[in-house]
Amino acid sequence: MSLKDPQVRRALYNVAAFQVGWFSCVLGGSRIGGLVAALIISAHLLRLAGPGEWRWLVGFAALGLLVDGGLSLAGGFVFGADHWGVLPLWLWLLWPLFATLLHHSLRWLWQRPWLAVLGGATSGPSSYFAGAHLAGVELAPWLLPAQAVVWALLCLWLCRRIGQVQLPDRAQAG
Repeated sequence: MSLKDPQVRRALYNVAAFQVGWFSCVLGGSRIGGLVAALIISAHLLRLAGPGEWRWLVGFAALGLLVDGGLSLAGGFVFGADHWGVLPLWLWLLWPLFATLLHHSLRWLWQRPWLAVLGGATSGPSSYFAGAHLAGVELAPWLLPAQAVVWALLCLWLCRRIGQVQLPDRAQAG
């Protein structure tokens, strides 16, 4: 594993772009987060994504609206003034940003179901906890355990789905 390896560099770029997007959304709110997320997602689709990968980003955007929207309607989140509708835009955009990792920097994880489930059950709620603290969002006491279950099951599903069917890498596709 060397930084001269193009796949390693692409994976590091992928993780760094996600982290920039995450912090922009959480700290910058919907305006700044929306702009940065749009730039990151566009760059991802133009430079890194394999054929058909856009479907995963759209699917995760819909899933985020369903999951976090449902949890919001159930009283799991208490947001400040920076939101419209069920969810603030910045929280919703974290879902397609996460989807940019699936076939790149997290590709290795989907072959290891127990590690993926454990990672989802811990990293998902940890991300919500840190993001809520930084963004001034209050979380219901039951939300983090619920997120642990959601993300564990989601990661298990990703192991079944992506672990068996890989999208071709842009470099391999042509």
